[in-house]
Amino acid sequence: MARARGVVLGYRRGTNTQYPQHALVKLLLDDPRKAGLYVSGVAFYRDRYGNVYKGRVLRLHGRRGGVVVVKFNPPLPGQATGGVVEVVKAGGDD
Repeated sequence: MARARGVVLGYRRGTNTQYPQHALVKLLLDDPRKAGLYVSGVAFYRDRYGNVYKGRVLRLHGRRGGVVVVKFNPPLPGQATGGVVEVVKAGGDD
């Protein structure tokens, strides 16, 4: 299983709407174009109290690569911005 670390950039949002259940995560990869391999993978965020938030990588965000949209349930708290996320690639053994 391939793993990657990422940083929470914030919530997915538009001009008038914020989606707190969706977080933008910047994957720290050697080649940002390989972020698409982690779509449908599982993401984990652990806060300082030991609570674990589990999410699913939905899709890529933007053109440059390296940023993905992750849906967390329950939604991430606002204090998670700037925190570290562990993403596990879905699918076969690599």
